Amino acid sequence: MSNDKMIGSPNFKWFGLAVQALVVLAAQPQCCPSGEIACRLHSEATLLRRILSKLACEGILETREGRDGGYRLKRAPEEISLKDIYLALEEKGPYCSAMLDTTGDHAFGREMHGSFCTLVQEINENVLQVLERHTVADLM
Repeated sequence: MSNDKMIGSPNFKWFGLAVQALVVLAAQPQCCPSGEIACRLHSEATLLRRILSKLACEGILETREGRDGGYRLKRAPEEISLKDIYLALEEKGPYCSAMLDTTGDHAFGREMHGSFCTLVQEINENVLQVLERHTVADLM
């Protein structure tokens, strides 16, 4: 289960599942239950519900309860960039921030920490630029 927790930056397992779930939903105009999506992805429904709830909180999905309930895209697939999904899942800190934890609290470590901060910021900006160029529709 610890592999599924998001610590620091988006967990790319969660990101991959989120993108696939949105592609599944984009192909269906009606609401789709999480169990059905999980079945298509060969994933666990509970984990998928946690991911989908984050996307719903960020306005990417709408939810419907009841017998005919489930999830549905709130926007057209062409309007949902992979950056939107990434940022919806992001909880704290930039991508690769774990690098900063390796520097230590000594003279050399503090010096490297400053260099790593610049590097991590550049990596994060580039990741977001790449993700912004792709949409859910591109993956359908």
